Amino acid sequence: MPRLVSNPPSPWQSQAVEWLEEPPTSALEIYEEEAKSILSKNDSPDIGFRYSINPYRGCFHGCAYCYARPTHQYLGFGAGTDFERRLVVKINAAALLQRELRKRSWKTELIVFSGDTDCYQPLEATYKLTRQLIDVCRSAANPIGIITKSCLIRRDIDLLSQLNQRADVTVYVSIPFHDSTTARKLEPFVPSITKRFETLCALSAAGIETGIALAPIIPGLNDADIPILLETAHAAGARKAFMTLLRLPAEVAPVFSERLAEAFPDRTEKILHAIRETKKGRLNRSSFGQRFSGAGPRWEMIEQLFQLTCRRLGMNRDKPTMVVKKTGPPGIQLDLF
Repeated sequence: MPRLVSNPPSPWQSQAVEWLEEPPTSALEIYEEEAKSILSKNDSPDIGFRYSINPYRGCFHGCAYCYARPTHQYLGFGAGTDFERRLVVKINAAALLQRELRKRSWKTELIVFSGDTDCYQPLEATYKLTRQLIDVCRSAANPIGIITKSCLIRRDIDLLSQLNQRADVTVYVSIPFHDSTTARKLEPFVPSITKRFETLCALSAAGIETGIALAPIIPGLNDADIPILLETAHAAGARKAFMTLLRLPAEVAPVFSERLAEAFPDRTEKILHAIRETKKGRLNRSSFGQRFSGAGPRWEMIEQLFQLTCRRLGMNRDKPTMVVKKTGPPGIQLDLF
């Protein structure tokens, strides 16, 4: 059982200040736990990697659309504000990973950081769990992929560069919005769009393979941003890209709908209607092969816009990089990294 830290480390300490925006209004509670395992094994046919690692449960960034929110309920917490402010830290993460990679049964294989919650959320500035995990992978020459919204990853460019000399490293920076005001309303504690593009540029300049994650695409809100986001990412050195359609499983739907109505009261119904247009009249489709992608003319136009822009810019030339696949036979995984 996670234990509450009575005097949690502040995410606004001097070494982290430059990465953060305004502090939240709700109280932050940090729980530490000795996790029993650290690698999650995925067998879903519509996710393009097998192993992922999440050193933190819950996410400070507070994105209204985060599909991982329901997982917090397994701990007896809520999927709303609890997910953002009652955070669990797996303090033994590095030791667990080291144990896994030393097993004779381990076949060197890609490990993806942030399959659910961001491994570079502000607590990482103090706990440095992700840095420790990268160091373990560096020692074992094990390839990694990272998906993050945070600029804090720039602190670890030295380690990432060292690992990159021994094994493949790919980093996707998630930037789903071009308009800063829109972004701040739905991802309130994520670093600014400008800082994220600067991070993409710094990683690319260090020789690390980079990409942009347009995740999620919210029809009627940010689908028109696709060309400018891809163009800006390409200018920052990114040569890969993927996109996913908004997912609203279980308790995510009411959290998202409530915050959407608060942020865009005049556009809420129009946006919800556009989402349903891409999901056969529903707000969510949970079946494998359908969770991250859409259907119908509107989704086809979105896909075409993405693919044509990538082709024009020369992105995804090495191998196709979409996080989802067309609806079809199960068992087909995409190359994401």
